[in-house]
Amino acid sequence: MGLDGRELILGVGGSIAAYKAVYLLRELTRRGAGVTVCLTRHAAHFVGPLTFRTLSGRPVLTDLFDPRSVDAVEHVALAERAHAVVVAPATANLLAKAAHGLADDFLTTLLLAARCPVLAAPAMDGGMWDHPAVVENVGVLRRRGVTVLEPEAGALASGQSGKGRLPEIEAIVEALEALLHPVRDLAGEHVLVTAGPTREPIDPVRYISNRSSGKMGYGVAAAALRRGARVTLVSGPTALTPPAGALFVPVQTAEEMREAVLHHLPGATIVVKAAAVGDYRVRQVAAEKIKGKRDLTLDLAPNPDILAEVGARHTGAFVVGFAAETHDVVAHAREKLGTKNVDLLVVNDVSRRDIGFEADDNQVLLLDRRGGERPVPRMAKAEVADAILSHVLALRAAWAERDDRVRR
Repeated sequence: MGLDGRELILGVGGSIAAYKAVYLLRELTRRGAGVTVCLTRHAAHFVGPLTFRTLSGRPVLTDLFDPRSVDAVEHVALAERAHAVVVAPATANLLAKAAHGLADDFLTTLLLAARCPVLAAPAMDGGMWDHPAVVENVGVLRRRGVTVLEPEAGALASGQSGKGRLPEIEAIVEALEALLHPVRDLAGEHVLVTAGPTREPIDPVRYISNRSSGKMGYGVAAAALRRGARVTLVSGPTALTPPAGALFVPVQTAEEMREAVLHHLPGATIVVKAAAVGDYRVRQVAAEKIKGKRDLTLDLAPNPDILAEVGARHTGAFVVGFAAETHDVVAHAREKLGTKNVDLLVVNDVSRRDIGFEADDNQVLLLDRRGGERPVPRMAKAEVADAILSHVLALRAAWAERDDRVRR
């Protein structure tokens, strides 16, 4: 780990927390990084360019069209040289511009040109972090691969108290080092992931489905790829872009998902069944669109239980299932753990609007087949994905060591 020799861009947004960017710059340079600072016009009202120039030893970028600056037209080359871009503080305005691809100053233009990892450390006043627009923009950025940290709670500049403080400098630096030195602890693994809903046709234009967005499964696939695994992603219909590098297998129905999973199961070392598979299908699909406004009774047949079938095959893969419950969550989950023959069950309460289906965050309980349990607090689904994969590796290693001691 470390930042020695790394070329970084530090983007500073217009927030009172801009003064903390001075301390961040000092810490980045202390750890050996070369840092070019880019100030927005509003940021310069809080901390002047001279402060950042003195600490970085480099010109500070402020104006995309400054004729006095040799760097003013070099935003693309600068972005290509950088190992990472850190935006701290990232205001609600900056997050919105980045999410929508706006480029009306030096920093936002750099963000469009950057192909390196981007880390955003938000800071904003009371209530803004939870505003639907900000939530949506953060979700867009995270799905694109931008690491957006959670702001901290506490006293804010307005005198209010809430979630919106810039994360601590140490937390920002640790997150940056993790981006630049990714863990490759899944190298050599083949991770088979299912995601999204299934669609069971009623007639040529109608179907039965559910509210799954696929975000959790896609997050697991992306995290596994980042950690060095070979990934097969079997997905029902979603609005998401499959992570680059995964073998993507699109399906519609539960039966199609079953066939794809069983086809790719041999050789898989970890199976993560995050898809919300429909429990029932229409027994007889109408060949033509059903016409007229009248009472309609559908004859439903149960779909195959893919998770139970995978668990029963005992291929040697570590099998992870999901339990989406709305009441008596833990009791129902323990019952499912006992009947599905899986190694780990990820339990979440989908009756809550802020987590689970369609949300960008999740809060889960991890139950394993040997009686262990671990709560994972609410966090972004990308972070939950990493927590699940880390727990899989920890359990597998602990169980192997325990079984080896028993054999001896």
